[in-house]
Amino acid sequence: MIVITEFMNERVIQEQLGQFPVVYNPELFNQVDSLKDHMSSAQALIVRNKTQVNKELITTGSQLKCIGRLGVGLDNIDLNACTERNISVFPATGANNISVAEYVIGTAMVLMRNAYLSSASTIHGDWNRTEHIGSEINGKTLGIIGLGEIGQLVAEYACGLGMKVQAYDPYLKSEHPVWQKIKPVDLSELSKTSNIISLHVPLVEATRNLINRDFLSMCKRGAIIINTSRGGILDEEALVHFLQLGHIGGAALDVFATEPLSCAEGQKYSGLNNLILTPHIAGVTIESNYRVSKKIAELVADCLK
Repeated sequence: MIVITEFMNERVIQEQLGQFPVVYNPELFNQVDSLKDHMSSAQALIVRNKTQVNKELITTGSQLKCIGRLGVGLDNIDLNACTERNISVFPATGANNISVAEYVIGTAMVLMRNAYLSSASTIHGDWNRTEHIGSEINGKTLGIIGLGEIGQLVAEYACGLGMKVQAYDPYLKSEHPVWQKIKPVDLSELSKTSNIISLHVPLVEATRNLINRDFLSMCKRGAIIINTSRGGILDEEALVHFLQLGHIGGAALDVFATEPLSCAEGQKYSGLNNLILTPHIAGVTIESNYRVSKKIAELVADCLK
């Protein structure tokens, strides 16, 4: 049996997994007792980021052979427990790259231009055009932290818009061909010289609070920060402080240290008109959901066969 705990393309479920018994409930991640009951006979588990696949849950799945992740981050899955049980874990690597890259470029242009967030004031008769004069993205410098597949695609899109691109990635070899078009810099230089900074690193101890008060204080005045990677990489309290000061010109956050973002936690962002907040949706479009679902369905089906 295959247990699917979060939303997945239903056409893919029918076409790719129809030969197996399937339990599909997009809200099952939030129904702990019911999930544990299903896990006792599950051979495969398919999740997104809300399902906490901890050792206790894995232990209840005595027949579990594989876990499919409808996305790329694996921080909600106990990989050590999976290794102990010889359970395969399949991320949907590459399937949502386009969606994330388009989100980064799109939000960067919105924040740089400073015109598209003026609907409310315009409706109320505020015709202060000078207040909404922003900047063109052409000719600006994009700093990318983490040059994996998504970071490289963001760089490609940015170059196509006439941007200068520089990046920090100490794990990418110096002879990698991507450095022919992208300037390698250290973290300090990137912070001081980038107009827009986009984060594309996993959440590990080395990256926790990587974007902290010290980093933000070094940034160019008016710089824009975009985080589509993981909450916890960026110090949210410090970001709010520098947004309020006007030192950071704008930010787009798709991920948060605590998800979902509670009403109480969200209050710290109140009154900031240079901020875009989205519910961990950068990598999810109609098209990417199909690609991600299809890739994981194929991997899981092959494993069970």
